Amino acid sequence: MDRAETTRRLTEAKVGSIATVRPDGSPHVVPFVFAVSEAEDGLLIYWCVDDKPKRSRELQRLVNIRAHPAVEIEVNRYDDDWTQLWWVRASGIAREVTSVDERERALIALAAKYPPYTAHPPSGPVVAIHVERVAGWAAGAAGGNELS
Repeated sequence: MDRAETTRRLTEAKVGSIATVRPDGSPHVVPFVFAVSEAEDGLLIYWCVDDKPKRSRELQRLVNIRAHPAVEIEVNRYDDDWTQLWWVRASGIAREVTSVDERERALIALAAKYPPYTAHPPSGPVVAIHVERVAGWAAGAAGGNELS
């Protein structure tokens, strides 16, 4: 799978998992929704704390990012026909968005992908991930391939 295909699959995925590192060094993985944007220096992935019911708006992943900003996300496709299997990972550095303009761009991108955000724009923090590495694998006749 080449870089264009990995980026396409990442961009089109509706849900993924984000892995962060807790302040004590232990891993923390949760499902999340996100939007991918092209930036001058590569890919940006945006996600936000939306208004779905939560115990707190101070999500563990936000606490983790403040302590250890390195993150990795993963999206995949499973099928009982194993020739259709694939996955994509993106690693990068996360930060909370503080710019009003960037927040607006991120929320527009998220609303374009997820219609509920159009009706109910999220009011919580927005996070940007500057992607440093993308890797992907897809099943095939030769057992698949990986791109770093």
